[in-house]
Amino acid sequence: MATHSRILAWRLLWTERPGGSQSIGSQRVSKIPRTRNLTSVSEFFLMGLSDDAELQPLLCVLFLSMYVVTVLGNLLIILAVTSDPHLHTPMYFFLFNLSLVDIGFISTTVPKMIVDIQSHNRVISCEGCLTQMSIFILFACMDSMLLTVMAYDRFVAICHPLHYVVIMNPRLCCSLVLVSFCVSLLDSQVHNMIVLQLTCFKDVEISSFFCDPSQLLNLACSDTFTNNIVSYTIGAMTGFLSISGIIFSYYKILVSILRVPSSGGMYKAFATCGSHLAVVCLFYGTALGVYLSSAISQSPRKDAAASVVYTVVTPMLNPFIYSLRNKDIKRALWRFLISTNSS
Repeated sequence: MATHSRILAWRLLWTERPGGSQSIGSQRVSKIPRTRNLTSVSEFFLMGLSDDAELQPLLCVLFLSMYVVTVLGNLLIILAVTSDPHLHTPMYFFLFNLSLVDIGFISTTVPKMIVDIQSHNRVISCEGCLTQMSIFILFACMDSMLLTVMAYDRFVAICHPLHYVVIMNPRLCCSLVLVSFCVSLLDSQVHNMIVLQLTCFKDVEISSFFCDPSQLLNLACSDTFTNNIVSYTIGAMTGFLSISGIIFSYYKILVSILRVPSSGGMYKAFATCGSHLAVVCLFYGTALGVYLSSAISQSPRKDAAASVVYTVVTPMLNPFIYSLRNKDIKRALWRFLISTNSS
């Protein structure tokens, strides 16, 4: 790690506040005094999850395994939905898009982390860092928006079953996905513009395994109060809209289910949204856990470890939740595997 830090330090173009020296020699980046301000930063250094050399092969195998499982699990759901005509419905159309987003979400961070471990090089260019941050926010927000859209789909299916086909027509479904993408793109570009406005950095070491936007703002040496206000306002607006939509939909669903006279009918109605509810609790539960962990913990490494649950574990578990709790998906997967073997 020291070698890469020295290489990174030599590549940096920096300017100290007036009256100070303009040479950093070969000292490590982490040893740069916090009072000095780095400008024209061309690269950042990702601290990763651990500096222990003995743990690196284990981390590489672990994350590679989780990445392969996530991609294969979501690809199976995509193949099941596309190959089975019975699954060409709004609910599975949204599930298809959610699986695509989950693949993109985990592919934004994990492959780079695996390459860093294998190459023993945790340096990432400034352009690469901004690109990773933007794509990460895009997929994270898209995940949240799609979960809201899926909650609305379940609301219409349970509360207005006779008008479901008319309301959830293909045009509306495509429009909802497109709006989700546009909102997510806007959110990511706002965060990107905020970071681009930063003129100098106190350090170049990011205490995570990917370019976390909050970490980048913490490295800024200029006043980021306005940027933080804008960033948190945009995040709160998108998060509030998503959570409000989900809560409203499930409130209406619960009221509608309680009106069903038989317990069998209540169970059948609730079973149609059980998988989605489990994914919502997993997604927002882990996100809230990461937020509370970063607010309470003073250790950046613990924050990075907590973010693994949100960025890696959640996309990995989503296919299992939908496939294990959904008979239609299991039947479609079974038919797909049989047709593949027979051909």
